[in-house]
Amino acid sequence: MLDLSVIIVSYNTRNLLLQCLESVGVSMERAVGGGRLSLDARAVSRGYEIIVVDNASTDGSAAAVRRTFPNVRLIENEFNRGFAAANNQAIEVSQGQYLLFLNPDTQVLGAAITELIRFLDRYPRAGVVTGKLLNSDGSLQHSAFRFPTLWMALFDLIPPGRRLLNSRLNGRYPARAYRAPFEIAHPLGACMMVRREVVDRVGPFSEEFFLYCEEIDWCIRIKRDRWRLFCQPQAEILHHGSQSTSQAPDRSFVELFRSRLTLFRKYYNPFYRVAARVIIALGLWWQYGLLAQRYLTGQVSTSQFRARRAAFLQVFSLLLKHG
Repeated sequence: MLDLSVIIVSYNTRNLLLQCLESVGVSMERAVGGGRLSLDARAVSRGYEIIVVDNASTDGSAAAVRRTFPNVRLIENEFNRGFAAANNQAIEVSQGQYLLFLNPDTQVLGAAITELIRFLDRYPRAGVVTGKLLNSDGSLQHSAFRFPTLWMALFDLIPPGRRLLNSRLNGRYPARAYRAPFEIAHPLGACMMVRREVVDRVGPFSEEFFLYCEEIDWCIRIKRDRWRLFCQPQAEILHHGSQSTSQAPDRSFVELFRSRLTLFRKYYNPFYRVAARVIIALGLWWQYGLLAQRYLTGQVSTSQFRARRAAFLQVFSLLLKHG
């Protein structure tokens, strides 16, 4: 068995994907080049692999990976299977003791990967660990979260002020927490390292989720199996964010709420599910009012207005379906 499998699911993010693969390669070469006795080299002494699953990209991503990184194992899908299913394809063929899931719009900084490996080596009951994410400008991006609450459902559609946006009410841990390792509910799916043993015990990602919430669902199951989850801030990863979902914002909007409602149905009590649907419905009306105002003042085109209105209607129909 190898020490590590790096798994990246990509959809129309060719240039960012290549940057991500380059950063992984540089990080691993530095680890191996540190000498047999170095901590980094020992962390990957049995070797590693990189697996890319391309979800039917049309921007030449697969060809670019084959040409530029011939040692990367490439899985090419004929259609977009979604994030969870594509990751599961890679899990099935992977050989690593640890599995590192990265978004293609991330870039590994320094020895981030071996920092995560060494953390799991030190703490045998840690089943999942993430690093500290940074925005493109180097500022902190939250990588660790609490499980969804009704406040978070409200803030999804009616954004609060900056203070509340980064507060416990919105599921965030304080910025000062990112100074040392701390226990978390779940990481952002952009970067998470998971033990093979965890996957063997709780199973892979649930394919009920096409996009969004699959990592939350997985972490709930992992915690129920009595594993602990952590953030190791010494491992820093640049995350540009939303590069795939921004290509189809209205579909992504619908998929977000489809996944949220699926998550609530699986794990939350009837009162919570009813309250969440009411909050989402009110938030959608508020969002629609803003959209109509922007349309009437010429800030939004007719096609944009109709597409987002159609997305709102789809989410309303999901609220009724999940009732």
